[in-house]
Amino acid sequence: MSNSDQIQRILFDDIDVRGAVSRVEDCYQEVLSRANYPAVIERVLGEMLAAVSLLSTNLKFEGRLMLQAAGEGSLRVLMAECSHHQNLRAIARYDGDIDNDATFNELLVNGRLALTIEPDNGRRYQGVIPLEKPTLAGCLQDYFRQSEQLSTSIQLVADGKRAAGLLLQVLPASDSGDADWQHINTLAHTLKGEELLELDNETMLYRLFHEENCRLYDPDPLKFHCDCSRSRSAEALKMMTEEELLEVAEEHGGVIEVSCHFCNELYRFDEADVRALFHDAGQLDDTDNLH
Repeated sequence: MSNSDQIQRILFDDIDVRGAVSRVEDCYQEVLSRANYPAVIERVLGEMLAAVSLLSTNLKFEGRLMLQAAGEGSLRVLMAECSHHQNLRAIARYDGDIDNDATFNELLVNGRLALTIEPDNGRRYQGVIPLEKPTLAGCLQDYFRQSEQLSTSIQLVADGKRAAGLLLQVLPASDSGDADWQHINTLAHTLKGEELLELDNETMLYRLFHEENCRLYDPDPLKFHCDCSRSRSAEALKMMTEEELLEVAEEHGGVIEVSCHFCNELYRFDEADVRALFHDAGQLDDTDNLH
């Protein structure tokens, strides 16, 4: 896939519309290599990665954006994250059999979609809507219409190996006429899924908008990265008391093991580590050396 593992912003010179195109391949395969997912979940996770990278182009601060879909059926949770450094990670949680022909909202029974913005400094924001459309793209367009009141076009495609997405959106507080937006939106939806996957960005934009003054920004690389750490895992352990943790360690041969859900990295804590969490200012080194 051309322009693989990168995102490029799109600029229209004469109308108040912004855009971005995202393509993920290596980082998508990194996510899939961490678990054995059914084919339909592989595809949806690819769309989630493409979507969250597109939405991250709206971040104006240091932090992360999280996209999470949860339901009451066999597929319980889909989650994808993108940081301001364009670091991606994603995960799915499911039980039992999955229908590979199910639509997005059929996979997530009575589902809800949450978009969370988490700045490194500042207040956390979250918007939630019910999943009422058969595709992730359709649900996200609902989100922007209901929560942000922004006209938005999103196209997503994934095939288990590659994923791509195209975002177009009216600028906030824009006074552009509806005719401009409808024209751009109509042109965008002439794009086929295989074209979004196969065409390089320049060719795709010329194919869609050759009569518009449309340009691409320089690309930003996308990469898989999990920011889990031993210290973060230790903080999670502190949700239990020292006595409870010592009991768990004793039951497991003197060691507590904590696995990251995203990357499967394993962190191990012995009795001395547990005691240090609640004494000595709770300081642990960030290596996996047991005491």
